[in-house]
Amino acid sequence: MTRVAFFGTPSAAVPSLAAISEVAEVALVVTRPDRPQGRSKQLVAPPVKVAASQWGMRIAQPDRPGELIDEMMGVDVAVVVAYGQIIPNALLIAPRRGFVNLHFSLLPRWRGAAPVARAILAGDDHTGVSLMQLDSGLDTGPVFATWRTAIDGLETTGTLTARLAGVGAALLASQLQEYADGTIQLMDQVNEYATMAPKLETSEAQLDPRIDRAQALCHVRAFNPSPGAWIDVDGERIKVWKATRAPVQVPSGFLDVSSGAALLGLSDGTIELLEVQPAGKRRMRGAEWARGVTWESLPLDRPG
Repeated sequence: MTRVAFFGTPSAAVPSLAAISEVAEVALVVTRPDRPQGRSKQLVAPPVKVAASQWGMRIAQPDRPGELIDEMMGVDVAVVVAYGQIIPNALLIAPRRGFVNLHFSLLPRWRGAAPVARAILAGDDHTGVSLMQLDSGLDTGPVFATWRTAIDGLETTGTLTARLAGVGAALLASQLQEYADGTIQLMDQVNEYATMAPKLETSEAQLDPRIDRAQALCHVRAFNPSPGAWIDVDGERIKVWKATRAPVQVPSGFLDVSSGAALLGLSDGTIELLEVQPAGKRRMRGAEWARGVTWESLPLDRPG
């Protein structure tokens, strides 16, 4: 049976670990160190560690993955799914068949850390998953399998990532043995078609009232669940978790609550903020928040 080392950290990687364990021997699970979270700064284990512990798998949490070169010499192939750290070149060549990566986009589109969010933010109609052989570049290695799907207009980065994680795990399990045997065809990426998907920043999550409705709705979905789209309302940051088109007219750049709903005027129409979260408070319906403010209409601050 093929011996595999698995590198992954968030919940999106857990389905792949489960699927691989059905078709190969998982010799080692490598994940990021426990991190402090919340106000208490209590150390919290990553989801992959939690799952691997429950399944009785051997776990390593190195600060630098390069420390594991000797461990990799004894495996046939290493699999990476959202590990969150660069694999050094010396480690890439240690397993007999190198490293395989499950990437949540149709490469070469959206290379980088946030492919799902960038696809939604750009208004892409389709996305998918790709299986590739890792090389020294950023998601530049040859691809050997893909799966394509339409992006539903209501999907957020969180829900779409979860869906891609499931189908990607199945694709990985179905292709892993052929890859390990060296019988699968590798296809070089066309670099001229590449687009980059850098990590999301809180500053870019601010919703710009100068954009149109389609862009605004994509924006809200793309930054859900992290870091959350937001607007600046009279100096207060309000996160926007859900929104929809509204059949009313509000002046562009204004937030209006006179009707009892939270309505934002954009360049080509209006959206209703269905779910919001004031700073330091719980999530709530937009209409509930609107009833608690003392004004009827305000211009929004625009991103700098």
